Amino acid sequence: MTPLTNSHERALTLLFAELQSAAAEQNEAFLGTPGTLAERNNDNGTRFWVHRYSDAVGRRQEVYLGKIDDPAVMARVADLRDRIEAANATISRVRLLARAGFATVDRKAYSTLASLHNHGLFRAGAMLVGSHAYGALLNVVGVRAVPYATEDVDIARAEALALPGSHALLEMLRETGIRFFEVPQPSRRAPSVSFAEPGGSRLRVDLLAPSKGGGYSTVAVPELRAHARALPYFAYLLAASQEVPALSAYGAVMVRVPFPERYAVHKLIVSQLRTKTSTPQKDLRQAATLLEAVAERFPGAVDEALKATPRGAARHVARALTALKQHLPASAESAWEALTSARARRPNHQTGRKLPG
Repeated sequence: MTPLTNSHERALTLLFAELQSAAAEQNEAFLGTPGTLAERNNDNGTRFWVHRYSDAVGRRQEVYLGKIDDPAVMARVADLRDRIEAANATISRVRLLARAGFATVDRKAYSTLASLHNHGLFRAGAMLVGSHAYGALLNVVGVRAVPYATEDVDIARAEALALPGSHALLEMLRETGIRFFEVPQPSRRAPSVSFAEPGGSRLRVDLLAPSKGGGYSTVAVPELRAHARALPYFAYLLAASQEVPALSAYGAVMVRVPFPERYAVHKLIVSQLRTKTSTPQKDLRQAATLLEAVAERFPGAVDEALKATPRGAARHVARALTALKQHLPASAESAWEALTSARARRPNHQTGRKLPG
């Protein structure tokens, strides 16, 4: 079995680091293309500025900025011109990274993340999870791997977000220009936990949260005027996070994601919770890829993530290690060493005996 990852060249990782710094300084991201500034004249001969751009669905937009002879408008135009230039420079850099195998998100997903960023959700504690987070983590670790195409945007929160007041998530999503609607649940009485684009699009935004017990449920998220699907062992995944850039051909925006080692171990756990679908193979493949990369580059990180797993998850991790042999090559010695040593020393919480090897 061949290695799952290949390291990016140092020059590319340095370029990515520069992009991360630039994205961290960006308070507001464009929700479409950066666009251009243009002068216009109305029927009375009055000259004014407009901002022309394409939104998330490719519609051409033209926003009136104000009269040319207004000093406040000129200051706004100057600031917007600087933002457009910075965004175009970022796009050129992202293009280089994408050609080298860095993971990117598509136009609609990027605009969705940019809108949430602009409203401060990620700095308030919301996290990007799922396959888009997986791609962002590969970039941060500095490796190239087989990506997973997805149009789903999974947003999670461990606890109430530190936002001033409540803000409707649906309204934030619609600011992109995408006509999101609430997806009905099978039970008519159950509130929606997902938002989608109409017309046969596969774009979907799911809101997720940890469950208080070991099952699945629906919980209220009052600060977003929405509801989330609560998942078991999800608190473990969300307990440690970092802000990283999500890259797109339309820009770069900072998002919050779990630590890569926790993401990997959580994938091992959930692979054993949905064994009746094809998803476990995807979970195991993502887990194997990150385990290989993290164990090699950050010694001890996988071991710490395994030590922190909840008691009830131990049996799921143990079962997943058997299935992982089909995905994690034997050449990933650092990863296997961390996995096997943690398994050997972890006691059975019911009997006090060590788990079987």
